[in-house]
Amino acid sequence: MLGEGWVARKAELLERVRAAWRGGLRGVLLREPELPDGAFSELAVDLVAILDEGWVGLHDRPHLVRAVGAQGVHLGFRSVSAQAARQCVGGDTAVGVSTHAGDSPTSWEGADYLFHGPVFPPLSKSVHLDPVGPGGLQEFVDTAGVPVWGLGGLTPERASVVIDAGAVGVACLGGLLSDADPERASALFAEGVAL
Repeated sequence: MLGEGWVARKAELLERVRAAWRGGLRGVLLREPELPDGAFSELAVDLVAILDEGWVGLHDRPHLVRAVGAQGVHLGFRSVSAQAARQCVGGDTAVGVSTHAGDSPTSWEGADYLFHGPVFPPLSKSVHLDPVGPGGLQEFVDTAGVPVWGLGGLTPERASVVIDAGAVGVACLGGLLSDADPERASALFAEGVAL
């Protein structure tokens, strides 16, 4: 049982996503590793309803994608391979992989898109990886062979730098949903990506 604390946290998260959606957010990757499948699925269904014309991906849970109506699954270094996820989700679901400097292309073989970083020091968590910077992101984008989103330490002011480096978009948490005004932050990110 998750209790009332989870109910309040879930309600706040959904309200922040609604606000960000109004500001221009077009996709959410749900990453809640501590949640059991049941609670995770309920949250995913709620997100799919909010982003009715957007994109919802599930982190590390390919077995739930079809059941909740998500459009993608995203994998980390502890996850199954992109090929194994593809067997689970089928050909009409996007499969993405998080990558870092020095990763071998075999680690994302079969992926449709990649998150690469950290580009800058992350805002929402500590990591033990050195930031690749815009130059490192550009080098990766030039050789990746699939669309790349920049990840790590991204703010609206840094969004255009990531796009200029060749990324197709930005992936963020701390710079968006942790903002006091997610709707405003989302609108500023959308402006930065469009510049």
